[in-house]
Amino acid sequence: MVQTVKQMKVGVKENLFQFSLLVLINLFVGFMVGLERTILPILGEESYGVASTSAALSFIISFGFAKAIVNFFAGNLADRIGRKQVLLLGWGLGLFVPIIVIFASSWWMIVFANMLLGINQALTWSMTVNMKIDLAKPTQRGLAVGLNEFAGYIGVALMAFISGYIASNYSLWPEPFYIGILIAIIGFILSLTIKDTSEHLKKQIQQQSSSIQRELHTKEIFILTTWKDKNLSSSSFAGLVTNLKDGMVWGLFPLFFASTGLSVSQIGLIVAVYPAAWGFFQLFTGILSDRIGRKWIITLGMWVQAIALWLFLIVDSYPLWIGGALVLGIGTAMVYPTLIASIGDVAHPTWRATSLGVYRFWRDSGYAFGAILAGVVTDILNVNWAIGLVAFLPLLAGLITAFRLNETLRK
Repeated sequence: MVQTVKQMKVGVKENLFQFSLLVLINLFVGFMVGLERTILPILGEESYGVASTSAALSFIISFGFAKAIVNFFAGNLADRIGRKQVLLLGWGLGLFVPIIVIFASSWWMIVFANMLLGINQALTWSMTVNMKIDLAKPTQRGLAVGLNEFAGYIGVALMAFISGYIASNYSLWPEPFYIGILIAIIGFILSLTIKDTSEHLKKQIQQQSSSIQRELHTKEIFILTTWKDKNLSSSSFAGLVTNLKDGMVWGLFPLFFASTGLSVSQIGLIVAVYPAAWGFFQLFTGILSDRIGRKWIITLGMWVQAIALWLFLIVDSYPLWIGGALVLGIGTAMVYPTLIASIGDVAHPTWRATSLGVYRFWRDSGYAFGAILAGVVTDILNVNWAIGLVAFLPLLAGLITAFRLNETLRK
């Protein structure tokens, strides 16, 4: 018998099986991105003869803008038709990504495949995080998001290392991408078994019914999250800068370390350590933000990212670069779940998914802006200048959250 909304229980412990299954699903979502994180920047230059850095990073630009735009609509769509349906749609599209890459005869096909990957990530990752927030209590949002992002970025790290290992022992293409077909199929099957969280969402709406004044339209939510609400907009800018930095790292780090003479497997380890630290430490930063608050974890995390980027330029040895990747991952882990939890603190359950969609629109457009900025600066100056200049943006975002963001956690 289906539980009524009154009987439905909200909380991680109360929904442990469902919650754990969503964590596993997001591990596979992360696998999809990690599959190409080490390989594609090098593949563009070596196999497809893409000369300029800007052109070589076009696959990140297509990924970033596709993910950002679909993020915006995914939240609104989820509020209308349900989380599970959107999750399954994302996996259905994701299956085409490795198939297109395997049979790609020109660079534009790689760019198109990455556009589909962006759509896949927007639909699947958005839904896993929204469904976990639906299941969790307000005081467990940091924990819920931390576990979600932990699983996703551990998936990115594992597959970045595995794909780099396969590429170094076989070839850059197409062998590493065969595993992508299996990942998409397993992700789809797991998502079929999940239950939709619409009843849990209704329970939260009932619990906060006294705070509803009127229904907000999508345009109003966009304006609130982008600029008008200082807490939502400060988090959105910090998210954009975080992924702008990541877009630059994704595109330039393989090229930067290849120019120093490192092997593909060595580059793969550095590229993997960063998201591994990012994923692992979110287990702690999300929970910590539930205890001590969001604001200063976000602010300090932005500054740690800036320091880590400059560290890569100062040091000149493989072990220290691995250490830099670790510090960069920790800084990113400090802000990633905490920003989403902060949005969840401020947005009402009736429009929370839409607000998170707007936040993720701005956050993930950072991938594209980061790739554009990194490519242009590298073509005009060099890769060191690009890394050094991008580092100023997390520093600025930290200053904004320090002075403009209120503490959003309500005890």
